[in-house]
Amino acid sequence: MMKVYICPSCGWMRVVSRRKDVECYKCSEPQMVLAKMDFGKYTEMSEEERKDYSDGWLYIHQKKH
Repeated sequence: MMKVYICPSCGWMRVVSRRKDVECYKCSEPQMVLAKMDFGKYTEMSEEERKDYSDGWLYIHQKKH
């Protein structure tokens, strides 16, 4: 089963199949977060829609200072 992960630091999204420990290749964050999006929905999205999703996710989950 394909799963979509998102980086809590930079918002980069990555698809993996069997891994639970997923690192970000863009900013080197050691642990990405499982996104609440299924693989089918992800594949139907355009690059712009994926960027909008990522930006929204980061805004909602931004770290509290």
